Amino acid sequence: MQSTVPDVELTALLGRGTRFEGKLSFDGRVRIDGAFVGEVRSEGVLVVGEGAQVQAEIAVSTLIVKGGTLRGNVQATESIELYVPAQVVGNLRAPEIFMDRGVQFSGECTIEPR
Repeated sequence: MQSTVPDVELTALLGRGTRFEGKLSFDGRVRIDGAFVGEVRSEGVLVVGEGAQVQAEIAVSTLIVKGGTLRGNVQATESIELYVPAQVVGNLRAPEIFMDRGVQFSGECTIEPR
């Protein structure tokens, strides 16, 4: 089934200055630029932007960390992408994991088959 939301369009945005605590589930693509504590579950794409402070257990299709700080374990069914100046602490599991040179990472990476 094809998604009705284009890949580049955001379904939701937690902007700078926002704080959210709890469970987040969504379809499509969500970007967090603020502070988030809790759990994220989705078959969509989660983008963590510069300045974001995320502490969560994450299970998504694709995680893209463009900056900010992420603490927690991540399970992705498609891929995980980490870009400078991201700071990530936790365990990552996905079929594809990309880490930009200069990303600060502490934890374990596990590449697992699709």
